[in-house]
Amino acid sequence: TRRSPFLCRTAGIDQQGVNEEWRTFLVLKASMGHAIAKKMLFQPPVHKYPPNSNFFSLHTAGSHTIQAFFIRATDDGYCILFSHGNAEDLGNIYPWFKEVAVKMGVNVMCYDYTGYGLSGSPKNDPGPKEEHCFRDIEAAYEHLITTLNVPEERIILYGRSLGSGPTCHLAKRQSEEGRIPVAGIILQSPLMSAFRVAFHFRYSFPGDMMCNIDKMPHIKSPVFILHGRRDEIVPFWHGEELYLATKEQYRYPPLWVDEAGHNNIEVTLRRTGNHNTFFDILQNFIAYITKHPHGICVREREGRDCI
Repeated sequence: TRRSPFLCRTAGIDQQGVNEEWRTFLVLKASMGHAIAKKMLFQPPVHKYPPNSNFFSLHTAGSHTIQAFFIRATDDGYCILFSHGNAEDLGNIYPWFKEVAVKMGVNVMCYDYTGYGLSGSPKNDPGPKEEHCFRDIEAAYEHLITTLNVPEERIILYGRSLGSGPTCHLAKRQSEEGRIPVAGIILQSPLMSAFRVAFHFRYSFPGDMMCNIDKMPHIKSPVFILHGRRDEIVPFWHGEELYLATKEQYRYPPLWVDEAGHNNIEVTLRRTGNHNTFFDILQNFIAYITKHPHGICVREREGRDCI
């Protein structure tokens, strides 16, 4: 089985055997890189959406208040917890996910990141930030399981672009001992990490953010990755390497969309005119996780009994 060459532990400065001056230089470079990565990752829409009666407030562990919405289309089906991209917010995606909920027969919950839309952030701890995104998705997840009583094994995490970061964070957390793994993971146009969008790094260096590549081997839920081969923002090979970094048992066949770029996978799949529309493809994944909630082990793939 081929493994990703990027599947390496985080590069620790002390592990490099460099002297104190070189370590100081690396720390300074990491700080600069972190600032650049943050500016690249987070680009909230300039125009904020007006108040919407369908949106409600959530309080995060970081004492922030974020906006969210929940669309109910079924009483006992799956629920998608969606994490959006870096240049969109709830105002942009609400109409689309009303259609997703109805056509797929699933419930949908979406949330804004701290600093996006009407989700403000305190002056002494301004957002958005990586750690804020992680707290934001944790607050949304907690609302699902405690307030709305959604079973954890019926939740599908779905992250698009930047949203692959909080999605992988929560998926890894839920895969830890003593927790309940989610039903499945959908990653659309995902990134390996922020630095790797611009550089072909093999390690996760200090200052890097959204290091999904380091989390994939720890996820214990079926993973479905979609990526456009003509992605002009997050290179296509990010999707390939994340797929290879996933434990084989949890790999669902990925979808590499030949004519799609970064932001038009849904439109491209609709435009093909065949029966494999965007909704059909997601429904196929849902059917798979219903039949194989724990993925398919290597022995089962070979026609033998799993141990």
